[in-house]
Amino acid sequence: MSDVAAPPSPTLPSEDVIFELAPVRSAMLSQLAGFEHGFYGRVGGVSSGIYESLNSGPGSNDDPANVAENRRRIASHMGVSPDRLLSAYQVHGADALMVDGPFHGERPQVDALVTRCPSVAPSVLTADCAPILFADPAARIVAAAHAGWKGAIGGILEATIAKMVKLGGSPARIVAAVGPCIAQASYEVGPEFVATFIQADPANERFFIPGRDDRSLFDLKRYCAARLRAAGLGAVDVLPHDTCAEESHFFSNRRRNLAGEADYGRNLSAIRIVR
Repeated sequence: MSDVAAPPSPTLPSEDVIFELAPVRSAMLSQLAGFEHGFYGRVGGVSSGIYESLNSGPGSNDDPANVAENRRRIASHMGVSPDRLLSAYQVHGADALMVDGPFHGERPQVDALVTRCPSVAPSVLTADCAPILFADPAARIVAAAHAGWKGAIGGILEATIAKMVKLGGSPARIVAAVGPCIAQASYEVGPEFVATFIQADPANERFFIPGRDDRSLFDLKRYCAARLRAAGLGAVDVLPHDTCAEESHFFSNRRRNLAGEADYGRNLSAIRIVR
């Protein structure tokens, strides 16, 4: 289950009130007391052109001032200062990092951030890869992971859970939400891609259906959810959105490739402990 929620009743600066940030939210995570989260798409920012409008990616070729303003709005919406809306330099790897404050210098090259500190909001940037948000309501630990196919098959989800366990979390208590990403209907892959997954585990064949000619369609959402459940999580929410197909709501790298555009914006997903 999932829903799209309006922003909370503002305690925000007056200039933010007129901008409707409308993050998608997980019904499962929303039921947990004392947490805030959001899967932010492309609505409510200041960027224009192919970056319209809430592009949150400093790695894009968008005007850095626009990206900074967009991130400031999301930070305000999440209830943290901009320097505490934390995003790593993502490398499609399997490393997770525990954080408790702003980064100093260059962003760390990891694909998941884990914290038990209420003053920071770990986040991930995506444009078809799966953003996955985690919360352990008893241990008061949250995490955000970036899972493209390389990271997912490489173990980023298990690495994130392991870091949460190191802080006192328990897989049986952790709630995870697989956020908006490319859906199977839009994720066409070649035989070599399929072979990589089948060689890793023959059971992975269930995540593919036939496409055109020798192509197949891959279900990244269901693959991530299966790995989360295999890691011992009992509560996994899979949101239905397709970043590639829903152009008015989300940025998509695959869609920009199909359109021949020079660059693309990034969606941002974040979570934090409120109390």
